[in-house]
Amino acid sequence: MGKLTVLLFMIMFFIGTDTFLISPLIPTLQELFDIPTAYSGWMVGAYALGYALFALIAGPLSDGWDRKKVMFYGMLAFSVSTILCGFATGFWSMFLYRFLAGISAAFTSPQVWASIPVLFPASKNAKIFGVVMAGLAAAQAFGIPIGGLLASTHWSYPFYVIGACSLVVSIFIHYALPSMKPNQNQGTRPPIFKRYLPLLNSRIARRSFLGHFLFNSGFMAAFSFIGKWMTDRFELSVDQVGYVMFFLGVGNLVGSFGGAYVIQKFNRFNTLVAGFLLATACFIVLPFLPSVAAFDGVYFFVFLNMGIAFPLIMGLLTSLNPTIRGTISSLGNSIMYAATTIGSWIAGLIYAAFNGFVGVALFAALCFAGALFYFVSSGILSSQAETKKKLIAS
Repeated sequence: MGKLTVLLFMIMFFIGTDTFLISPLIPTLQELFDIPTAYSGWMVGAYALGYALFALIAGPLSDGWDRKKVMFYGMLAFSVSTILCGFATGFWSMFLYRFLAGISAAFTSPQVWASIPVLFPASKNAKIFGVVMAGLAAAQAFGIPIGGLLASTHWSYPFYVIGACSLVVSIFIHYALPSMKPNQNQGTRPPIFKRYLPLLNSRIARRSFLGHFLFNSGFMAAFSFIGKWMTDRFELSVDQVGYVMFFLGVGNLVGSFGGAYVIQKFNRFNTLVAGFLLATACFIVLPFLPSVAAFDGVYFFVFLNMGIAFPLIMGLLTSLNPTIRGTISSLGNSIMYAATTIGSWIAGLIYAAFNGFVGVALFAALCFAGALFYFVSSGILSSQAETKKKLIAS
């Protein structure tokens, strides 16, 4: 049981690391490939775009396949496409390889979450979900800074190392995981997109997913340009940006592990409202801070909030309709990566137009304020029983 937990953790760790790897490399790649600032965000968005487009179909499709095989081939393709990023010769080749890596991740990640109830007893599921979720938080705390340090030697090294490690993980998937074939007696499934109709027809679900979109758009818009802002404003090197990312990632990790205690003490409503208001205030003051230390200290609370809020939001969304949790998870992931694509793209345009981080930070603050409005007005933060009644009524 321990080996399988570690394996699932490592899958999410490397996928999480690769997701945001470009962020600290943007200044270097922008100069190397002669990319205008307005388009540099697409190097982050390409990965997210591939994930967002294919997550909606990857999850439902894989319900009819052997999850072990989907995970193995998805991780193998992820490894190859990540290694190819190190051979990119310009913007469009990097865009293509990042896009392919996103598609591969879209097929791999859902299998991890869907495999946990199959591989582990029900009494262990909550703990395993928490450990695997920590893999994503650990990616920000350790994976991205390590990538930044490797890039200080040569920009391509992080892609080679992460790709090689992912290849090793895919080999362990092949030999360590048992076959997880679908139940042949589950009857005829409705067409893929019809499975989303209960959510599209629900007011509470529509508003909740819109809040989820705005939350991720704001966070990723700002996150995508942290490296460039610190390079432009404070003249930090790539490895120095990596150290900053490490400190911020620790905030995310602390939030992920301590979130359950905070929610239990203050309840879901108070936790989300207070966290979003604090993050909004942080974004407003960030561009005007005089030093790296002050910037780190304030941004730490944004990442801490992210670590608490993200699992809380995903838990609320999957509770909307227990009969289609897999579909909800696919939609939630797709929206998250669509928000990453759009947020990073808009951030690039704003950064170029206003010559700095001020406009990006204000955009992020507005997104968080809008997300808070939609989460509160949807009613999803009320008690679970009341939420179910509202969902049925709508």
